[in-house]
Amino acid sequence: MINKMPQDGANEYIAAVLKTYLQLPETPPKPNLNDRKTAESLLTRGVPLATVESALLLATVRRLGRPSDSPPLSPVRSLAYFLPVVQELLDSPIADDYLGYLRMKVRSLTARRAITKCG
Repeated sequence: MINKMPQDGANEYIAAVLKTYLQLPETPPKPNLNDRKTAESLLTRGVPLATVESALLLATVRRLGRPSDSPPLSPVRSLAYFLPVVQELLDSPIADDYLGYLRMKVRSLTARRAITKCG
């Protein structure tokens, strides 16, 4: 667990978490104070960035991969939405190479969704 980290390292971690969060589909255009506090909490808990990114991507794949006839979900309004998936991955880690698959899957589902909306 990370007890103390140089301030630059802490700021880089928080910025990386927030950047990943904001780049996802269906998330807000900018973070709020609670999002920053959630990112700080992840840092304090010592959650690796790869685990956070994997959790955000996995939850996004689950959201975007729902059947097309399912009722629409409301947009994600908070980084805290992803905390249960972060805990899931802390309890049952995934293979390191799965992160690349999740990145590709989010891109694929996002593109498919854009085509479906246009067509």
